[in-house]
Amino acid sequence: MFGLLKRFKSGFSRTTQSLFGAVGGIFGGKKLDADSIDALEEALYGADFGVETTEEIIEEIQSTFKTDKELRGLDAAEIGGRVLRRVLEGAEGTFSDTSTSREVIMLLGVNGSGKTTTTAKLGHLFKEDGRSVLLAACDTFRAAANEQIKSWSDRLEIDLISSKHGADAAAVAFDAYQAAESRNHDLVILDTAGRLHNKSHLMVELEKIIRVLKKKDESAPHHRWLVIDGSLGSNSIEQARTFHKAIGLTGLIITKLDGTSRGGALVGIYRELKIPIYFVGLGEQPDDLQPFTIDNYVSAVFGLSENESL
Repeated sequence: MFGLLKRFKSGFSRTTQSLFGAVGGIFGGKKLDADSIDALEEALYGADFGVETTEEIIEEIQSTFKTDKELRGLDAAEIGGRVLRRVLEGAEGTFSDTSTSREVIMLLGVNGSGKTTTTAKLGHLFKEDGRSVLLAACDTFRAAANEQIKSWSDRLEIDLISSKHGADAAAVAFDAYQAAESRNHDLVILDTAGRLHNKSHLMVELEKIIRVLKKKDESAPHHRWLVIDGSLGSNSIEQARTFHKAIGLTGLIITKLDGTSRGGALVGIYRELKIPIYFVGLGEQPDDLQPFTIDNYVSAVFGLSENESL
């Protein structure tokens, strides 16, 4: 657990530094005053925690400050952590590894979200967990997608089904499922196209993939996860809403959080859509895709130890 918390703290370091820097390091022993609370409020907005969550955190800090003028930075961090835990209740996506049947994960998202890389990293994570994984290169629209995912599959030694540029994506998905049956893979991960999420032809293509898979298994795809670029902040909410309306999302993966100070955005995304967050991308290496946990997230962004965040 300590190692995982350390990864979270490293991955969210820019967000944490933006909060620490803006308030002059009050997340320590320094006493709070009106100016530092105002600075913290501005920093929370800057980190993209959103209006509702920021107001809840600041209101609770101010309420406590009225009766306790000895309130210090660490106290404020603990209050903020309690608010985040309350807001994020139910946000942890849980993936059972005890299934005895074949499962299909369909990854969705716009180009640039890190979807193809996430497909490979997810495959690596499940392979390390003992699953037999097959990747499917269903993004036949983007010319570089096949080469990119093949490079990852070779590097990570994970089976891959692909086709030529411009091929029918649904046919690739169907072939992948058949290959998983014949090769006895228990998990299939589909990397799908992501051109312009507001274009209807993309949604039609994704719906066709789903229809074709259901010919093999009525419950497939068992998971429909949207991959979101965390550096886009709250701008991702409309993107997620569009996919959810068309496809019916069952989970989220939020990437590139190590490269942004807007790590609060996932709070707003969950608060708006109530879709569970399964994984977060905290770096470029395969092991930097990690299961999302509320405890580690809260500890990381507010600079708390594991015990302090509870």
